[in-house]
Amino acid sequence: MKIREIRIAGLRGATPRGGWTMELKPESSLHTVVAVHSDDGRVGMGSVFTHEALVAGAMEVLEELIIGREFSSPTAMTEELHQHTFWMGRGGSITHAISGINIALWDLAGQVWGAPVSHLLGGNHRDHVRPYASLLMDEPARLRENLLALSAQGFAAFKIGWGKFGREDARMDELLVRTARETIGDDAILAVDAGGSDGFWRNGVRWALDTSRMLSDHRVAWFEEPLNPDDIDGFVRLTAASAVPISGGETYTRRQAFTPFVDRAAFDIVQPDVTKVGGIDEMMSIGRRAEDSGMTLIPHGWNTAIGLAADLHAAAALRFTDLVEYCTGSAYIDDLVVGGWVLDADGRLAVPNAPGLGIEWDREALLRYTGGVDLLSV
Repeated sequence: MKIREIRIAGLRGATPRGGWTMELKPESSLHTVVAVHSDDGRVGMGSVFTHEALVAGAMEVLEELIIGREFSSPTAMTEELHQHTFWMGRGGSITHAISGINIALWDLAGQVWGAPVSHLLGGNHRDHVRPYASLLMDEPARLRENLLALSAQGFAAFKIGWGKFGREDARMDELLVRTARETIGDDAILAVDAGGSDGFWRNGVRWALDTSRMLSDHRVAWFEEPLNPDDIDGFVRLTAASAVPISGGETYTRRQAFTPFVDRAAFDIVQPDVTKVGGIDEMMSIGRRAEDSGMTLIPHGWNTAIGLAADLHAAAALRFTDLVEYCTGSAYIDDLVVGGWVLDADGRLAVPNAPGLGIEWDREALLRYTGGVDLLSV
């Protein structure tokens, strides 16, 4: 079996708000779908968390390294892409695009070998994974309304982020967190995302330490991205002294970018994004190294249904990863899957057990959000 063709298409028309300083619009290109076609009619699906134009440019470099090649293993084929594009820049758009190819190759591999991706990664530690509902902070009344609606849907874990948090004053920060905890109750998981990768983020270690004490009072499970993502020294100081676990890493590409953060214990929780870090292989490498260093991997998953499916398989195969991010209100997650995603009675998602990623994609939704690009027809 050979790789015959790669098709890409950006998703537009329902891009959710990001809470960023430069806010997204529904037509913003933020997620790009990658379809890898084999010469025997199979199609593997991947996703990239970046603009379609950047993926298209990267594909001009990557396609010649993979089109016409005999399919071997996702790991070997992807490592060749990394090794032969080092002069194009280690990380960035090249690695983002490789992420989509790698996920698609794992989807193909499962179809070829008749097994779910999680089984090919070494087998399942769990068959169900708890998704935490990820939503932007809003005015307290609106935040309460949103959390009540999500609780009614069956979610038992939540992450609130961005919005006014860290951008107004300490009283507003505490009010938002207190509102969330009172709304979801004492037993639900609550995490807080400061959004330190936002443009011109100014808060430093002193603010983060003071805030961590407040978060501890409200039993917050982790404090995400409280510092600029490049501030490794700050993260080392913060993680050593924080009253709650510290997490980060969603903006990094390649496993090598995580190495100094893991070696210096800069995080308690690492959060690579499978659709930009380099794919499933990079995610698994980071997760296993983190676990051996006493850390946990919880995927960053502000992406698509394809990314969520990949996260579920990785979570099943990693020893301690029992949570995945679920970006609530995103059509690119909810609409692309035939039948949608269904929480069980305990608020968990089943790890797909069909071959590959194990998902049936909604062709009409893909056509609608890609502007009519046919990714799946052979």
